Amino acid sequence: MDLALTLRSGLGLSFCALSGALVITSEGSASYLQSSMAARVLTARQEQARPSYVLTPERKALLNTIRFAEGTWKKGSDLGYRVLYGGSTFSSFAKHPEKVIVKRYTSAAAGAYQFLPGTWKMASSKLGLGDFGPRNQDQAALFLIERRNALAMADQGELTPQLLAKLAPEWASLPTLQAKSFYGQPVKKHQDLKAFYEKSLEQERRQAAGMGPISLLLS
Repeated sequence: MDLALTLRSGLGLSFCALSGALVITSEGSASYLQSSMAARVLTARQEQARPSYVLTPERKALLNTIRFAEGTWKKGSDLGYRVLYGGSTFSSFAKHPEKVIVKRYTSAAAGAYQFLPGTWKMASSKLGLGDFGPRNQDQAALFLIERRNALAMADQGELTPQLLAKLAPEWASLPTLQAKSFYGQPVKKHQDLKAFYEKSLEQERRQAAGMGPISLLLS
């Protein structure tokens, strides 16, 4: 018996032939198609359900401070999202460049938050991110902050030594409670990071309130 099948999902998706209905001549084929379409709908729902972090002034100020520590601040320009380890830049945001640079250390870190390829792959997979563009880099950085159980502290609007210590295993330039790098690399001082953070937070809050920007001179 011919079976006219029209599938609809909670996402408002509909599947039909050009004539407006898909005709299937066997129960086996119909069952297979139904299973296949259901799987696709479930995947789409799961992708839509993945979290998208809100960029509050407090979170943005912390992200700016991480960029400052990592040497990718670039006066707040998008150029910082293109920085490779060592200071050179890449051109395409299509994907993580995965380019190994040999300087004082050997690293394939890239972007505003100096993601290693493996870290980016993990974070982008968890969040369902596509390209390596600025928005996705911000989202992945917030995911890493949350993974370190530091997002609630970040939302308090204060750059404490405890907050930095939680993030030190993620970013080598941030100090532990012993004022050292978790990885034995050069590290920024808490007082310098705090000064940058407070100025950045003031600016982000002014912009959120529609009061206009103030100058952030630190580079």
